[in-house]
Amino acid sequence: MMAFGKKKQKEETSSQPYTKSTFIVQIIMSVMAVLYIAPILIIINYSFKTKKELYLTSPLSLPASLQLDNYRKAFEKLNLATTFTNTLLYTTISVVILALLCGTTAWAIARCRAKFFKFCYVYFIVGILIPYQALFLPIYIIGYKLNLTNTRYGIIFMYVATGISFGVFLMTSFMSTVPIELEEAARIDGCSVLRTYFTVVMPLLKPAMATLVIMQAFQIWNDYLLASLYVSKKNLKTLTVAIQSLFSAQTSDYTTAMAAIVISVLPIAILFMCLQKYFIKGMTVGAVKG
Repeated sequence: MMAFGKKKQKEETSSQPYTKSTFIVQIIMSVMAVLYIAPILIIINYSFKTKKELYLTSPLSLPASLQLDNYRKAFEKLNLATTFTNTLLYTTISVVILALLCGTTAWAIARCRAKFFKFCYVYFIVGILIPYQALFLPIYIIGYKLNLTNTRYGIIFMYVATGISFGVFLMTSFMSTVPIELEEAARIDGCSVLRTYFTVVMPLLKPAMATLVIMQAFQIWNDYLLASLYVSKKNLKTLTVAIQSLFSAQTSDYTTAMAAIVISVLPIAILFMCLQKYFIKGMTVGAVKG
């Protein structure tokens, strides 16, 4: 009985520091969460204010009345039917192509032992080390000579080219968690290479593909530099480039701009919420494997 009492007391004392440390971590994380969410709430708050309230009231004060007219102006000034469609088209097609290319490339690199495939992997790793902003001039020169500027397929091609290095790195790292025995069993059953990949390997890559889709969709949807460099025609511009036009040296319509930012964030927020489960698994499975 005494031994049981000592054991219980020891467990209580050992759990005490853990509880305190957990409480401190929770406080720190709560403060960080507030700091991250505050700018988002301020933007949403400003999107419902008048111009007068924007300059005369506190960022945290609520608007006297909800100014939905800011969203109507955002639709008109941004030509949202065109810019939103362009952005959605560029992002969707680029992400789908990246997911297919990076998955098959990573599978070949992970399963083939030849030196050529090792060289390809190093080549893609080197591509991550070079920021694509530093390659804008040669990218534009190549695109101009190949008549890819001011074309939809041209900017999609450039998004794929600048994102494939990270995608291959991510998918190759995850490929080590896929059991090779499943592929061997599929080959014994008579599956071709393509059928083995699309029916056996690809379903197991959902977490990695979800991670790739979310991260590349974030980058492409919010991209301004490449879109502004490659596209000058009004009917091909993206949402981010159109939003920038609301901020000028002469006049700046901040309330309309805030409404436009809220509109532009919604699709990506919905995408993240839909793929959140796979995204978290894709980011942590490598660490758990180790």
